[in-house]
Amino acid sequence: MKSRSFLANSKTPFFSLLLFAIFFYSCQNDDIAPDPMDEEQIEDPQIAPEDKLPHLFVNTNGGTIVDEPKIDGEIRITEAEVETYSGRIGIEIRGASSQMFPKKSYGMETRDADNEDLDVSLLGLPEEEDWVLYAPYSDKSLMRNILIYDLSRDIGQYASRSQFVELTINDEYKGVYVFMEKLKRDAGRIDINKLKDDENSGEDLTGGYILKIDKLAGNNLGEGYNDLNSFTSAYSPPSASIGQEIHFLYEEPDAEDITTEQKAYISDYVGSFEAALASDEFTDPVLGYPAFIDVDSFIDFFILTEISNNVDGYRLSTFMTKDKNGKLSMGPIWDFNLAFGNADYCSGGETNVWAYKFNERCAQDFWLIPFWWQRFMEDPAFVSALKTRYQALRAGELSDAQILSRIDAYDDNLSVSGSKDANFTTWNVLGIYVWPNRFVGSSHDEEVTYLRNWINDRLIWLDAAIEGLPN
Repeated sequence: MKSRSFLANSKTPFFSLLLFAIFFYSCQNDDIAPDPMDEEQIEDPQIAPEDKLPHLFVNTNGGTIVDEPKIDGEIRITEAEVETYSGRIGIEIRGASSQMFPKKSYGMETRDADNEDLDVSLLGLPEEEDWVLYAPYSDKSLMRNILIYDLSRDIGQYASRSQFVELTINDEYKGVYVFMEKLKRDAGRIDINKLKDDENSGEDLTGGYILKIDKLAGNNLGEGYNDLNSFTSAYSPPSASIGQEIHFLYEEPDAEDITTEQKAYISDYVGSFEAALASDEFTDPVLGYPAFIDVDSFIDFFILTEISNNVDGYRLSTFMTKDKNGKLSMGPIWDFNLAFGNADYCSGGETNVWAYKFNERCAQDFWLIPFWWQRFMEDPAFVSALKTRYQALRAGELSDAQILSRIDAYDDNLSVSGSKDANFTTWNVLGIYVWPNRFVGSSHDEEVTYLRNWINDRLIWLDAAIEGLPN
């Protein structure tokens, strides 16, 4: 702070010239996020410790965090300014398209003194070793992901437990993050059977599996989508115009560990489901699709995706599970930062369109939606069950009051803690278009008001649209 006072008070031509250069440069770069500020500049002594968000301090000892592999580091966590955890970690940059932003998301694993993976409970969450630090950047409300995950758990479908935190890395303040559970098989997360590499026949072979429809990221083996990392649907997505296909990536067991027999089983199972869904007997409870899937999980996934009009819904970050002796289930949901009116392409910002009809609007997109959802809507039993479930949720867990009260609680938390001001001081994005914003508010309050109004308009339209479905 002494050097800054000296510069400010200097009357010499050199320092006047220097100050002018700094001012001119900053004005020419208003659309670029400034360098993160250090912890001392961000702290506000007027905020009571109990009102502050948990704060994560990461030290990589000079190492640069990259997109694989994880590098060594240490973490210290404070809650109400009291240290509640410290230990070793491995950390890397994560994400696909989000890596274009200067505010990076991170994947982190907790480790012991020998640098081996260590299951621990952080911030009150169930013990595990793998964690995510998601960086809301284009989502200037900061709350879209945490909102949909909370709503999913409210309706009885597991989603990553999440909470707002502040992050500092190597003494540089990085702003507001969402600390999250990584989606993985675990008794406290995706609670399905652990499939071992020697379980290749009979009942053992039936689960558990985690699949996803997504972009390629991380260690997926080989180039592009291939037999090592995925299998391909036999059915082209509706409206495909340039030969697009649906690929199912192996998530667990992953591409490195899944055996030939396990690949054959899960690809045959999904293939049988799709064949049944495409058949003339697709509504038959024995011969049709209901024999292969947990219909209730598909309905809940549909409702969450449609309420938010997630422009990535059904086609990216889309997880499925199959437990031992169980049916194929949809979910958990993941990555809704472009939902709730935050996308300016393919009608992602509209309140009056079906998300599942994305292909009709954007047939040239490389990642399209499987034919499943269009076909489900042709089944009177599916539509009837959808209406019943939707109406029940709208009267309770997904009522206007319940959803808006969650937003109010997030907003209050971010305001009272001072963290939203610190975040946007560090990342100067308010009033600036950040891809793919449909709305650009000049303040966080305007961004939250837009979110509230968008949800209100969406629910009015969706209530009528679902009620009007023929069955």
